[in-house]
Amino acid sequence: MNDLYETLQWLIDTPSETGNEGRLCTEVAARLYRAFGQETVDRVGNSLVVGPRDAAAPILLVGHLDTVPSQGQPPARIEGDRMFGLGASDMKAGVAVMLHLLEDRDVRLTGRDLIGVFYAGEEGPSDGNELETVLVRAPWLKAASFAIVLEPTDGEVQIGCNGVVNARVVFEGTAAHSARPWLGVNAVTRSGEWLAEMDKREPEPVEIDGLIFREVISVTRASGGIANNIVPSSFELNVNYRFAPHRSIDDAVDVLASVCVAADGFEVIDSAPAGPVDTAHPILDRLRELSGAPPAAKQGWTDVARLGALGIAAVNYGPGETALAHKVDESVRLDDLDKVFDTLRQLLLDAESPFELAGAGESG
Repeated sequence: MNDLYETLQWLIDTPSETGNEGRLCTEVAARLYRAFGQETVDRVGNSLVVGPRDAAAPILLVGHLDTVPSQGQPPARIEGDRMFGLGASDMKAGVAVMLHLLEDRDVRLTGRDLIGVFYAGEEGPSDGNELETVLVRAPWLKAASFAIVLEPTDGEVQIGCNGVVNARVVFEGTAAHSARPWLGVNAVTRSGEWLAEMDKREPEPVEIDGLIFREVISVTRASGGIANNIVPSSFELNVNYRFAPHRSIDDAVDVLASVCVAADGFEVIDSAPAGPVDTAHPILDRLRELSGAPPAAKQGWTDVARLGALGIAAVNYGPGETALAHKVDESVRLDDLDKVFDTLRQLLLDAESPFELAGAGESG
């Protein structure tokens, strides 16, 4: 195996499920201390910021250390042209590329201000995502002229991202003995007509700057009833709305509330904004040229939204396939790993670099 593959294997075999990223954070920090010296590595919780604190318009490489919970996956292994393991695609392959770009001698000799941000808590609730804390504790990051989030992108350069709203939706009824259901009102079956309508919903395409985002509303959890012989008096569901970047969170909440108007209760549990669409950035143009990758809309939510809210132009580009994320047989193509590393390395080494143009745009 080459060094990049060995790094990925090490990352996969160091468990880092959401909430338990401490060991991997410590080991990544130790590796970076050896490469850069402790004075250039800042630890925030179980997250790391690596690079100069006084950069005027740095470029950020951004990736999360955590994975979803294990489904019993064995240690990392290579079969054919793929590496398998928990987090292989989402997103330890991207983290491996980040490490090797930061450590690359030729990239460092360019003298460009490159900062790596490795953060915890992305796969859990929004309020546990440590990138928010990192951006507060490392305010110099807000001066960044561009950020590359190395989430898996299916070989595409994925721009923006959908926002998300989760709402608690409740149907009410009246409890009764299940032998005499006519004496009560079944909250579960009361929701049947609305659930049937939800089942028939189709994705709604939204075009923004030539990119197609798909808005979808899904029932993702449901619970009701307290015993097998009691007609349930309450039925509670979680409804998940993925909305396109043309909407604000308030707009999205209004749309979702109108869809759930038949319910007796509606309460927003959490939300996150969509990522802004910027298709005219000079670094993005050069990345698209070097990669040969088609531009596409990011259907899921990523932290390009959090960065965009601070005015930092950001794009999703990383190794891996979104369809394999969170699956028990998760894997990544090794040549995809190589392709993304080589493309980003060339971008950072480019003699006709767009970075100066981006910095000039920020100051002008």
